[in-house]
Amino acid sequence: MLQKAQANGAELRPHFKTHQSVDVGKWFKSEGITKATVSSVDMALYFANAGWEDITIAFPYNPLEAEAVEQLAKKIKLNMTIVSKAALNHLNQHVRAPLNYFIKVDVGTHRTGVLPGLKDEIQDMGQPLNPEHQLVGLLAHAGHTYQPMTEASAMAVFQQSMKDFKAVSEALGRDDLIISYGDTPSCSILETLPGVHEWRPGNFVFYDIMQEYFNSCSLDQVAVCMACPVVAKHADRNEVVVYGGGVHFSKDFIAPNGQKQFGKVVKLTEQGWESNPIALVDRLSQEHGILKVSDELLNSIEIGDLVGILPVHSCMTADLQGYYVSLAGHKLNKFDKADV
Repeated sequence: MLQKAQANGAELRPHFKTHQSVDVGKWFKSEGITKATVSSVDMALYFANAGWEDITIAFPYNPLEAEAVEQLAKKIKLNMTIVSKAALNHLNQHVRAPLNYFIKVDVGTHRTGVLPGLKDEIQDMGQPLNPEHQLVGLLAHAGHTYQPMTEASAMAVFQQSMKDFKAVSEALGRDDLIISYGDTPSCSILETLPGVHEWRPGNFVFYDIMQEYFNSCSLDQVAVCMACPVVAKHADRNEVVVYGGGVHFSKDFIAPNGQKQFGKVVKLTEQGWESNPIALVDRLSQEHGILKVSDELLNSIEIGDLVGILPVHSCMTADLQGYYVSLAGHKLNKFDKADV
């Protein structure tokens, strides 16, 4: 991903909300990456305490966290995300420290962000009241690429996004702003993102079966797996129950051909796992995962055995867990709000 960004003359500012680990962050640093994206003030503080000095919080500014934002902005180069004039005014009045901000542009996902056609609002957002605050760029996440994509469809979304960026830039009368873009499907499927200065994908660090379903990756590129113990077998319905439910995986799913899948079951090995699925996670409750299995697998598996499950959404699964274990057996540190 770094090589692709550099080939496009852009910087890679990966989103760390997927792995949430200072140890994984060290792997990025070893490749020369010095800028990060996070999804909360607490997560920014966690990585700042680990030596990251240039962090973008790619979540709308929350007025209730003004004091925490101010303290963090005094420690590092902090970039905030603004989605309205009201938010900017509050930031300007209540955060007394130097910081940069990006205007979040709604490029079609309709989650949040300013619409490109709101020229008056956009112009107001370009004029901070606090001289310590500086508009440095426009930021977007094309969440509507999170569906099965071809290169042509991903490019169509990207080209429309660039038109939206251009409209906002023209409304601001600025042609010097950083264009920050980067959902994982776009950055994985496309080789070029012309006009983007900063790539900001996150999920690519692990990928998952949702990304494989979207054509962002192949199954053998999924780099995270949950080890779940078998706790029950039900031969009458070819089902195996594991300790691994909604509190471990979330309840995200994919539904190819209308069949819901909450994960893919793989065989664990001494080196990790085999990527070829041997069963599917059919449904989840809070703690239980119910696997639909073949007669052969049912007969070969015993209570107490461990099976591997590739998650549907690695960001959510990682967020719900306390730590990782590497294939070398090392425990890797992960963000915990209680630590900051």
